[in-house]
Amino acid sequence: MRTEDYDYDLPEELIAQHPEEKRDHSRLMVLDRDKRSIEDRIFSDIGEYLKPGDLLVINDTRVLPARLHGKRESGGQAEVLLLRRLIPEELSDETLSRAMVLPGDQVWEAMVRPGRRLRPGTQVNFSDTLSCEVLEPREDGLRAVRFDCDGIFEEELEKLGEMPLPPYIHEKLADKNRYQTVYAVNEGSAAAPTAGLHFTTELMDSLREAGIRFAPVTLNVGLGTFRPVKADQITDHHMHSESYSVPEETAALIAQTKEAGGRVIAVGTTSVRTLESAAQDDGTVRCGSGETNIFLYPGKRFKVVDALITNFHLPKSTLLMLVSAFYDREEMLRAYEHAVDKQYRFFSFGDAMLII
Repeated sequence: MRTEDYDYDLPEELIAQHPEEKRDHSRLMVLDRDKRSIEDRIFSDIGEYLKPGDLLVINDTRVLPARLHGKRESGGQAEVLLLRRLIPEELSDETLSRAMVLPGDQVWEAMVRPGRRLRPGTQVNFSDTLSCEVLEPREDGLRAVRFDCDGIFEEELEKLGEMPLPPYIHEKLADKNRYQTVYAVNEGSAAAPTAGLHFTTELMDSLREAGIRFAPVTLNVGLGTFRPVKADQITDHHMHSESYSVPEETAALIAQTKEAGGRVIAVGTTSVRTLESAAQDDGTVRCGSGETNIFLYPGKRFKVVDALITNFHLPKSTLLMLVSAFYDREEMLRAYEHAVDKQYRFFSFGDAMLII
C-alpha cells in the first residue's frame, strides 16, 4: 500500500483558521457505508442519525497551554513545546547520574527552537518563577527538559503558556477554550481531539434526553499523530506512542451497549485508537491504562467501533488512512472531493463527518 494513494488536492483557503462562532453550527457530512451515500447537514442535526441505546465514546483529554517562549542565558530567544511528561526510567543512565533526576521532578519531552543551540545543560528562563534545563537529546530532534518552578507548575504553565495550535493555523486564537472540548478534564494533550470541538453542553443534554449515552476515555494526543507519513509504503511508517486510559465504567457501558444491540460510536480518531488498543479479539474492551502506537490502515479489523464522528484530515496522514480503513479508500477520497467542491472547512477548526 502506497502512501501516495492517500493524497488529495486541497485549496489553501479551505483550511479553517478559526472555529465557527457556535460549536454545533459547523457543517456535517454524513456517509452511509451501506448505501454509499453522502448527505450535507449541520452538526446540530446529528441526533437524527443516532438511536436510543447508542453510546458515544468521547476523549476527555485537556490540551496543555504547552508552548512557552523564553530566553537562553546568552540572551537569545528560545521556544519550548511540551509533548509529554517523562519518568526517570525513560532517561539515559548518564543523564540520571549527571543531573540527579528525582521521581517528582517535572521532566518533559519537548520540541525546541533553535535546536542547534539548546544542548544539554542549556538553561531557558520563561519568567522570574519558571525556567528549564535541557537534559538530553531525544529521537526526531526532541529534547528532555526539566523545569524549575517557584510556584505550582500547572498554574505557571496556564499563565505563561500558549495553546499549541497546528502549524497550518496562522491566526491567533482569541479564546483558549475554543481549542478545548466542553468535556475536557484530564490535562495532558499536545493537541485537541478536534472531532469533539463541535459538541455543546446543550447538544449533549438533548442527546441524553433522547436516550443516547456518553462514556469517556482518555488519550493524550501527541503531535506524532498528525505528522504526514514519509515512507513510500504505509506499512513502513512507525507511530509515536501515546498514553491512554479506559475507566471501568466505560468498559462496562460498552459491553452493555453491544449486548443490547446498540452502536458504539467513537467521537474522533483518538477515541477509535483508544478503544481498538484496549480491545480483545472478541470485541471486549479492557479497562485500565497503557501506551499505544496502534496504526489502523486498510486491511486492519475494527473490533469495537460501529460508527465514527471525525474531522477532515491532512493528505497522506495516518488519520486519513484510519478513516479509509473504517470505510473504503476510494469512497473516502470521493467524499473529500465532494467536501472540496462544496467548500467544507478542513482540519482542526473545520467541519465534521459522520460515518455510519
